[in-house]
Amino acid sequence: MSLSPPPHRVREDRLVSYFLSGDAMRSRNVSDVVLSGRVDVPVPPARLVADWEREVSSRLALEPGDVEPLPLARARARWPDYRQCVQAVSDWTRGLGLHELLASSEVALMACRGASYHHDGAQYGGAAFCNLFLCEDKELDVHFPSTGERIPLARGTVLLFDTGQPHAVIRRSSSGFDASHFAPGQDCTQVFLSWELPIEDAHVGRALRIAFDIDAPTASQLDEEQVQVNGEPASVCRESGRWRSAG
Repeated sequence: MSLSPPPHRVREDRLVSYFLSGDAMRSRNVSDVVLSGRVDVPVPPARLVADWEREVSSRLALEPGDVEPLPLARARARWPDYRQCVQAVSDWTRGLGLHELLASSEVALMACRGASYHHDGAQYGGAAFCNLFLCEDKELDVHFPSTGERIPLARGTVLLFDTGQPHAVIRRSSSGFDASHFAPGQDCTQVFLSWELPIEDAHVGRALRIAFDIDAPTASQLDEEQVQVNGEPASVCRESGRWRSAG
């Protein structure tokens, strides 16, 4: 009797995020946990949506794949249900055990025409993103290629994820980012609120299963935030989301 060889095991990449904590760099794993849900939020007022559309087309001049901020203060003045939207997300995060963290976290209003694959660990390594999408379903998904998860985007979709995790906004029928899917004249703009939650908060770390100081010697030698893959600085392919050497 012969024994079959063990199944081939694909080596998993080791991802490490190095981020600034006070005056020092720390290290941590990059979480593959993506928490998502749907909350009940009102339709934004028509004049506010029209204002967003003008901003996107004229001032921002968004190119396919770009993600840029919109003026939140002006939007709040024309948005009677803003507090209700924030409360809905706060209730959702409280259900995840994050208590009142949302109220003390920085928030921005963002817009995108799709989003090419990227990670945000080089600018926001010390944070997790919590996003609330405000537009109707336009057959777009947020895709996390490392895990294969796809979350359909519609009004009230809410996400919590590690900034170091590669992600994109792509067509639901697509397997990757294609700029032609977001050409001028197509209704593909998404507007969303985005909170930066401190990754070092014990509740955030627990929810995303973050392990800290996993490579303190390397962290002590770095002077800028970054994500390394298997010990080397790396970037993300804009079209596929695959990690590649930063060099």
